[in-house]
Amino acid sequence: MNYRSYYVGVESQVKLENGKTVVGINFDNGATTPPLKCAVDAIQRDLNWYGAIGRSKGQKNAYCTEKYNSIRNNILSFFHLNSEGEHTVVYVKSATEGLNLLAHILLHGNNDMVLISRMEHHANLIPWRENSNHVDYIETDNMGRLQIPTIEAKLRHYGGRVKYVAITAASNVTGYVNDIHQIAKICHRYGAKIIVDGAQIVAHREVDLAGNCPEESIDFFTFSAHKAYAPFGGGAVIGLKEYLFKRDPFLKGGSAVDNVFDYSQKWLESPARMEAGTQNYFGVISMDSALRQLRKIGFHQIVAHENELKDYLISNMSEIPNVTLYGDTTNTEDRIGVIVFNVKGKKHWEVGEALATDMGIATRDGKFCSHPYVTRLLGLTNLPQYEADLDACGMVRISLGLYNTKAEADRLLYYLKTL
Repeated sequence: MNYRSYYVGVESQVKLENGKTVVGINFDNGATTPPLKCAVDAIQRDLNWYGAIGRSKGQKNAYCTEKYNSIRNNILSFFHLNSEGEHTVVYVKSATEGLNLLAHILLHGNNDMVLISRMEHHANLIPWRENSNHVDYIETDNMGRLQIPTIEAKLRHYGGRVKYVAITAASNVTGYVNDIHQIAKICHRYGAKIIVDGAQIVAHREVDLAGNCPEESIDFFTFSAHKAYAPFGGGAVIGLKEYLFKRDPFLKGGSAVDNVFDYSQKWLESPARMEAGTQNYFGVISMDSALRQLRKIGFHQIVAHENELKDYLISNMSEIPNVTLYGDTTNTEDRIGVIVFNVKGKKHWEVGEALATDMGIATRDGKFCSHPYVTRLLGLTNLPQYEADLDACGMVRISLGLYNTKAEADRLLYYLKTL
């Protein structure tokens, strides 16, 4: 099925360097996605009813406040949780903000120990390193896959000292999908909580945070809605009430306090205490609309469409002599539609720029905010940390969305054969 009619902007014309115009191709969905029409329509419908959340009287304010808060239950339901359970929803503008929030509120001083994988985006790496002096790493194998057995070995080695294990649900570089429920069971066996960066998974795979049993339940999960076909910087942290209701907030200010005295303050109950400032109402309602549309389409349809296109591209790119692919290109079942490559004799930035200016194809080039992982995949781990030409080392990334087509893939393949 062709899903392009569901989206805004995917038929827009772009101007090439030779002056011609063509319909642009967006193969950069791992960075951000075009919005679904339903998400834009949700914003348009509520523009005439926009009012302050939670702090003012008036019919518009009441409408927005009720809707803003009720959507928390929709978010929980999308991830197979319910409002009477152990989890709550805190709205954020992005997964990056969500992970910074969690690193700030969960760690008690800098002595709590955290395990992080080598495949993490900087958003799930730097906040933990900045807030803890005790960080250790879960290694990846020569294909870039997470070595899950080493998680248990590390937890056993540290004898209960590890408080949190921070892991991505899907890599933004190779697209590998990690078995977060298997990892959760291992973490819980040793008294650690699991924190999942869900930025790259939500638009591509169904995520059941409850799992099949309590041991598989995910403790904390965060994602960005702009990677799931919603505009306006929405996102959420889904986390244990036990922690989010008791900790002091990351952001401090209006809307988070019950009372402020001369030298102290009393915080509101969560989730409000974690959402200081003026809330992003349109980000929340567009996120809700996009997630409901994804569920309506059905993840079995989404997976089938994206897998077909991913495997078609990998198969054909593998036959182009001057193209080098990274990650496992034979067993691709555990990969979402993310493909990284280089062209022999050309810098990654040269290829990315040529694709855009000559063909109107948007990709991403560089190290994708996952520098340690990319340098390992490139076999460059022996480079000095501040090597002068380190920025020249990178890849080109194709990241697929539901609306991408085989015709778009063919346009890319045609051009790669000319480079």
